Amino acid sequence: MMTQLNNLGSLILMFCMLIGVIDIQAQNSLAAPAIKISEVSNQDAAPQTQALYHNLKKYASSHILFGQEDALAYGLNWREDKDRSDIKDVSGSHPALIGWDLSKLGQTKWNIDTVDFRKMRKWMKKAYKMGCVNTISWHLDNPKTGGSTWDKTPAVASILPGGEKHDFYLSRLDLVAKYIRKLRTGFLASERIPIIFRPFHEHTGSWFWWGKDHCTPEEYVQLWRFTADYLREKKGLNNLLFAYSPDGTETEEEYMERYPGDDYVDIMGFDYYIHNNEVRKNPEELVKRVKVLVDLAERHDKIPAITESGFETIPDPDFWTDFLLSSFKSDPAVQKIAYFMVWRNARKDHHYGPYPGHQSAENFNLFQQDDMIWLQRDLPNLYKVY
Repeated sequence: MMTQLNNLGSLILMFCMLIGVIDIQAQNSLAAPAIKISEVSNQDAAPQTQALYHNLKKYASSHILFGQEDALAYGLNWREDKDRSDIKDVSGSHPALIGWDLSKLGQTKWNIDTVDFRKMRKWMKKAYKMGCVNTISWHLDNPKTGGSTWDKTPAVASILPGGEKHDFYLSRLDLVAKYIRKLRTGFLASERIPIIFRPFHEHTGSWFWWGKDHCTPEEYVQLWRFTADYLREKKGLNNLLFAYSPDGTETEEEYMERYPGDDYVDIMGFDYYIHNNEVRKNPEELVKRVKVLVDLAERHDKIPAITESGFETIPDPDFWTDFLLSSFKSDPAVQKIAYFMVWRNARKDHHYGPYPGHQSAENFNLFQQDDMIWLQRDLPNLYKVY
């Protein structure tokens, strides 16, 4: 009996060693892909991540991926239903890109939008398997005071190397790295899921503690570079694309004032909300900003995108075609953005996508049927270079 147990233990040990060898070999193949895409800011990026970058850039000239925050987690009058999103309920297809947030990671079970972190990881894996793109923002609580993201107490200087909260910031980064490291699919030869990481967004406004009135341009750039270096080099995350997204800037100078450099950015985007019908009636404002963005992205060899947007409650029933699609088609430059993501569908007074029975649902279907717009069902394999 003891001999049989020893033999069984030996077999288990050999199997575990075999898994380890295969996993190491898989990771070695990820670190040295046959196709090297030099444009990615991280030259050691995994092949699927390189492929995503390559394909987003390739298809941006002809197609725009439509995305939504938290789309698989909840919608109007439902939560955590299997294989559901409001966009799918309306159109028959999930969004092509899905946004998530890591706020409150390590503090509570749920993020700032009450999405369970463990379930969120499963939804991100599901999105990847469906061919969608995952993007993560990070509404980090104020590290100096413990207040919310909207606590405007200046804190950037305190978390830079040498600052009194630097070690605390490292602990937060470690949690982010641990979470992202577990975003894998497969068993023996597992793949890390490519992620568009969008930290410290809308920094040209001053509503977050990292905003323009609360730190200098030099401090912001140092924070961005330190964060990227730590995650890529110290933590070995080779599946990240970094998205730089100020609030909808009007000029090149404003956009570039805190730009961390081409070695630290893959996607040049901005956030732009339609706050009232006056903005809705002036699509020229959006077009003007997008043309500045696209010109900068082309000169810096980056991917342009509208990283967060929407018209709360969508009071205009023809918004999708008469404002958004017509804006996209109004100028060849505007058609070059890779994706457009609206914010979440939380409740009837706070939603940015249509849902069944909404006054704009029929118009959204006209919008998404245009060849320019891609939902999940329209996507080619974005994680393979052809």
